[in-house]
Amino acid sequence: MSSLIERLGSLQLLIVTGKGGVGKTTLTAALGRLLTSHGRRVLLIEMDPRESLHHLLDVEPSDGEIVDVGPLLALQHLEPRRVLDDLIREKLKVGPLVRRVLASPVHQHFTEGAPGLKHTGVFGRILRLVEGHGPRTVKRPDIVILDAPATGHGVQLMAAPQLVAEVIRSGPIGAMATEIAAFMHESERCGVVAVTVAEEIPVQETLELLTDVEDRLGYPPKMVIVNGLYPPLPADQDAADDSRDGSSDPAMTLWRHRRRINERELARLGEEWDGAILELPLLPIDRGPALVGALGTRLGRELRELG
Repeated sequence: MSSLIERLGSLQLLIVTGKGGVGKTTLTAALGRLLTSHGRRVLLIEMDPRESLHHLLDVEPSDGEIVDVGPLLALQHLEPRRVLDDLIREKLKVGPLVRRVLASPVHQHFTEGAPGLKHTGVFGRILRLVEGHGPRTVKRPDIVILDAPATGHGVQLMAAPQLVAEVIRSGPIGAMATEIAAFMHESERCGVVAVTVAEEIPVQETLELLTDVEDRLGYPPKMVIVNGLYPPLPADQDAADDSRDGSSDPAMTLWRHRRRINERELARLGEEWDGAILELPLLPIDRGPALVGALGTRLGRELRELG
C-alpha cells in the first residue's frame, strides 16, 4: 500500500481549506514545498484578493500570471471574474463578438448572479492546466494546490461545479461544468486537506467541514492538519496546580492552560473522526519563507510516521 505522501503526490488537485486564521495559506505553501522535494511539479493557486502567497515564498506578486518560485514550484493568483471572461474569449474567439458579450449588461448580471459560475471557471482553468492544455510557455503541473477560501466559503467553492451542471444542462458552459464536477468527484485525482487549530470553535467547524466535504464530493478529506500546537509541558510543571500558589509564573500558567485546551480538542477530534490527523507545533518563527520551510519539514516527518 502506498504511503500518504505518495497518495497526495499522485493527485492532480489538492484543495486546502479551514477556518480563517489557522495558517491555511502558510500550509498550502509548505505542502507545495514538500511535494516538490518528492519530485512533483507543483502550481500553487490562490484566490484571496490580498494575494499573500508571494510574501511567504519571497517572490514577486502574481497579478494573474504564473510566477516561478523554484525548479518545480510556481504560484498564480486567480481572480474568478477575470478567469470567466477569459473562458468567454476562448469559446467565442471572434474579437468583436467577444467585446460585445463582455460589455453586455446581460452578461454582467448573469455572471455575477449565477451561483457558482465564476468559481466553476477557476476549476475549469485548473483542469485545463493539469491535462496539459495551458499556454505553451507554461510547464504542465503534476499537481495544483488550491488555497481555498475559509471553511464555509470553501465548501461552497467545491460544490460550485456540480451546482452549475445541475442548473445549466446544455451548451458549452453546461458541458464544462459537467466535466469539472466529474473530475472533482474522482478521489484518485482530487483531494481535500482541512487545516485547524486545537481550539473549540475551529475544531467544531472542522468536524462540520469533514461531513460537508464527504456529502458534496463523495469522499472524505485526505487528512486534517492541526496547526500551532503548544508544546507539552515538562512533567513537573504539568502536574503543578496554579490554584494553590497565587504567585505562579503567568507565562507558565498560560502555557499550561493553552496546552490543556489543545489536548482536550485533539482528543475530541480523534474521537469523532478516524482519518489521518497531523499535529504541527507552534513555532517561534516569523511568517515567511523560513516558517514555510520549517513546517514543510515537520509535515514530511509526520507523514512518514503515519505511513
